Amino acid sequence: PLPLVPLSDGVGRVVAIGEGVDRVAVGDRVAATFAPRWIAGEPERAIIRHTRGGPLPGMLAERRTLDAEGVVKIPDHLTDEEAATLPCAALTAWSSLVTEGNVTAGSTVLVQGTGGVSLFALQLGKLLGARVMITSSSDEKLERAKALGADATLNYKTTPEWGRPAAKWAGEGVDLVVEVGGAKTFDESLKAVRPGGIVSLIGNLSGSTAPVPLTRILMSQVRVQGILVGHRNGFEAMNRAFAAYPEVRPVVDRVFAFEEAPEALRHLRKGDHFGKVVIRVAAAS
Repeated sequence: PLPLVPLSDGVGRVVAIGEGVDRVAVGDRVAATFAPRWIAGEPERAIIRHTRGGPLPGMLAERRTLDAEGVVKIPDHLTDEEAATLPCAALTAWSSLVTEGNVTAGSTVLVQGTGGVSLFALQLGKLLGARVMITSSSDEKLERAKALGADATLNYKTTPEWGRPAAKWAGEGVDLVVEVGGAKTFDESLKAVRPGGIVSLIGNLSGSTAPVPLTRILMSQVRVQGILVGHRNGFEAMNRAFAAYPEVRPVVDRVFAFEEAPEALRHLRKGDHFGKVVIRVAAAS
């Protein structure tokens, strides 16, 4: 319901704590979790109905009062702008590859696009020792993805039926697809994944309703795994990985000032970004 404070991700410093709070201290740099009540394990309906940025107030604010159980400390080596990208995009990629995907050295991963989740999936996949193919409609973005470690690239504009070429690249299909497109890409993802592989459904940018080829899923024993960001324990495990490998840095496309928030949202909507778009909020007086 409106009015609503937008944006799910954010980072800041603790300026005050309530009585009995011992998870954080004044001065700590923390990020809010997307689902404040989801600590570990499987999500419950009450948990997934209370997410930040809707219906709960988001993070586009100078000050926020948060439940201490719904924040995590962030790695010291990251800038505020980099750390602000972690709560949704990075954790979604972590949940897809690690929590649910069991990606290990030698695994093959197909990542769609060059937005925030996709680039984190590329970076984390390489950190885990996987071979990663990434798709985009832009050759320039694909070159930038190669610089981040992509083993193979595929332009879905020039190769709209990319599923079988991707499967051929991996042998009998990739172990895991990070599916962000939804309706217009799901069928190609099923062609790309190996029998017994995983399609990690994390977005529906091209639509949320599509015919489902049930026979193909059944006969190939493919697992379609929905990903709703992730829980706090996963966030903390991911942060430990970032701290252990400080050379892995979030990709920030552009940083906007607080008063430029509408422009930042328009920039995001255009889809020209490579990585995450960040809004720097001035400190409250």
